[in-house]
Amino acid sequence: MGKFIHADFVLEGKTAQKLYHDYAEQLPIVDFHCHLSPQLIAENHRFESLGQIWLEGDHYKWRAMRTNGVDEEYCTGSKTFLEKFHKWAETVPSTIGNPLHHWTHLELARHFNIYDVLGPDNAQRIHDQATEMLQQDDLRTQNLLKKMNVAVVGTTDDPADNLEHHAALKDFSVKVRPTFRPDNVLKTEDLEFFNNYIQKLASAAGLSINSLDDLIAALDKRHDFFDKMGCRASDHGLDRLYYRENFREGSDKTFKKLLNGESISAEETEGYRTYVMYELCKMNHKRGWVQQFHLGAMRNNNTRMFKKLGPDVGFDSIGNPQDATKISRFMDLLDSEDKLTKTILYNLNPSDNEMFVTMLGNFQDGKTPGKIQYGAGWWFLDQKVGMEKHLRDLSVLGLLARFVGMVTDSRSFLSYPRHEYFRRILCNHLGNEVDKGMIPNDQELLKTVVEDICCHNPMRYFGF
Repeated sequence: MGKFIHADFVLEGKTAQKLYHDYAEQLPIVDFHCHLSPQLIAENHRFESLGQIWLEGDHYKWRAMRTNGVDEEYCTGSKTFLEKFHKWAETVPSTIGNPLHHWTHLELARHFNIYDVLGPDNAQRIHDQATEMLQQDDLRTQNLLKKMNVAVVGTTDDPADNLEHHAALKDFSVKVRPTFRPDNVLKTEDLEFFNNYIQKLASAAGLSINSLDDLIAALDKRHDFFDKMGCRASDHGLDRLYYRENFREGSDKTFKKLLNGESISAEETEGYRTYVMYELCKMNHKRGWVQQFHLGAMRNNNTRMFKKLGPDVGFDSIGNPQDATKISRFMDLLDSEDKLTKTILYNLNPSDNEMFVTMLGNFQDGKTPGKIQYGAGWWFLDQKVGMEKHLRDLSVLGLLARFVGMVTDSRSFLSYPRHEYFRRILCNHLGNEVDKGMIPNDQELLKTVVEDICCHNPMRYFGF
């Protein structure tokens, strides 16, 4: 039996193979949205074992392991990384058809030159071989990025962060850029958390925050600081876009109620969130940033586990379809005031694909190619079927050639083969369309489209 991960993995025909190997394979990676730790990059961290680098913080794997009947102690619990790794290896054979099966074996192949299919029988040997290699300098964090030909990393950072690690990386050959993620100013459900965060933001900005105007001033001061540190994008992880007519009315009163520890109504919440997001988007426009909206996650569904473990541990899922009217009204509000900057909309519910692509077409300005972008398949959609649907829907209803491409959206330093995975799927999609006679076999055109999507479009779009 041949290797599972081979030169033409995913590539179904000669045209697809040519597009990938000739045009996509060697291009630098522009990972403009991820959750890598800038501290671990700055420290050029060395991971202790394959178990640690693979299973520390990886809620994708934890979710699969729980589904396979693995006890929580082997996911987020106190078992050793070796014990956790063995439970993961026991789970891998059951992940066939899941992107985890592809990612696992791409990562073993690209980082460790291991082409065996992982399972319980060879787990210890693979663990030991990879762990030994991780002790070498060329698999420390900085060299992992360089080895994978990463040109740009866009981390995800709170407005109160001092960005000291980004400062330490200013001379690193890989551009490590901060991304402004102000979600905590919208988390009004937990009043104690909210007020503690407002004090943290006030301290970072060197301002007192006693009114909504004070809050916006503090955010703007931090926004300016991020800009001076090389930030070129904001990111907003929201359940949905917010919009309320006359949102300015009463929003300061609402904010002061929050500061006083008083709960607010659903209508007040909508008005306050609309106001804050409107002001943040104006800041993004003022400084020429790209703004990204990751929409549609239904978070912390399991109350028992949320109380035990907190957020971001694998108990989130796809939410209801988005409210197209509110997306339209909010985008139109910014556009009508000429305050709509470059914008990327990511959806998590695949039933929203066509709505999102057609919505972004309403707000293109006729000046900036692809100004309003349909973001790559995200989270539960960053797998082969999801990416293929994304490419088809964008092709049919928008301009695929202007797409800014894939991101890892990952906390793992081993996740960069996901860009290879996307590139193979992209080239396979285009190659199949050529073979069916639906796209002309014009190699110059195809070369331009592939290279632009994989590298040049995001470099231009973000100004890297």
